Amino acid sequence: MFYLTEHTSETYPGVRMRPILSSSTDAMLPPDAGALTRRRLLALGAAAPLMSLAGPAGAQSGAWPNRPVKLVVPFSAGGAADTSARAVGQRVGDILGQSLTIDNRTGGNAVVAANAVLGAPKDGYTFIWDAANQLTNPVLVKDLQIDYRTAFIPVTMAVRAPQALVVRHDFPAQTFDEFIAVARAKPGTISCGTPPSGAMGHLAVALLQQRAGIKLLHTPYRGGADAARDVMGGQIDAALITTSTARGTLATGKTRMLAVTSATRVQAYADVPTIAERGFPGYDMDDWFGLFAATGTPEGPIKRMEAAVAQAARDPALAAAVAPQGFVLVASSSREFSQWLNGQRELLQKLIRDANISIG
Repeated sequence: MFYLTEHTSETYPGVRMRPILSSSTDAMLPPDAGALTRRRLLALGAAAPLMSLAGPAGAQSGAWPNRPVKLVVPFSAGGAADTSARAVGQRVGDILGQSLTIDNRTGGNAVVAANAVLGAPKDGYTFIWDAANQLTNPVLVKDLQIDYRTAFIPVTMAVRAPQALVVRHDFPAQTFDEFIAVARAKPGTISCGTPPSGAMGHLAVALLQQRAGIKLLHTPYRGGADAARDVMGGQIDAALITTSTARGTLATGKTRMLAVTSATRVQAYADVPTIAERGFPGYDMDDWFGLFAATGTPEGPIKRMEAAVAQAARDPALAAAVAPQGFVLVASSSREFSQWLNGQRELLQKLIRDANISIG
């Protein structure tokens, strides 16, 4: 028996093989069945060139992506997460041939955004541009209904975002060492904003307090832009925010940058010391942003997105564009990202428990 097997790949789901009459059944057919069978076969033969042309077109029209891809960002517009998502997303969109749209969904310590992604169709058209809350929410959010380890697939760490300690322009300390001295002399009186509770800025402050033996008045914000606004306005004394968010505050002359949280100095602020070199060796608390897909998303879109981000990270023009903002392009593989997340999860959750951090 002959079979017509038009295609059985993922491009044509559900296609079944259809039997075509064979010579072994001719004896069972009416007298004119042979002619009928020949006519059918001739008709199929005549249609074959058309089918061969239609096949690739059909595959192409169903290829991913054939419409815009959404990046859900759990933080407010203007902050580091939003800025990095837009910069990388634009280049990735160029590579994929489709635009990447940004959807800012704040609230619930990024749980609102996570639920939005998990509730969307698992078709490869919705990803989340997430951060350390993937690791910390399990010990920060009460009655959390999400198991991040099973609900999301790590696609790639896209960028690292070094953080910086900035102070209002009239704050009495001129250097990081002086800031520590003031904080030790006046425990619990220096306000320091971070975006938001339990995120990398907050954890960086907690580790600094632990290592330096100081107590700051932590002031959480929904996003880095909000903390930046208030330190510029003098509503808070200091903020620990990403260098990309701090950049705008420095341009106004209303803030000063005292130190960065990364292991090495940031190229865009080469004259600013690291916290590690100012007496706290090993201190390394970069923020980061990565892409995650909801579990159940097809492997094809995930692999293509991983490859597109890696290609974007090799683009000198993109690297030059994000460097002044303090971003470092990474684009790790999905496997590398998963392994790194497993190690970081344990470290950060221990810090949260040791520092008794909560988000209310």
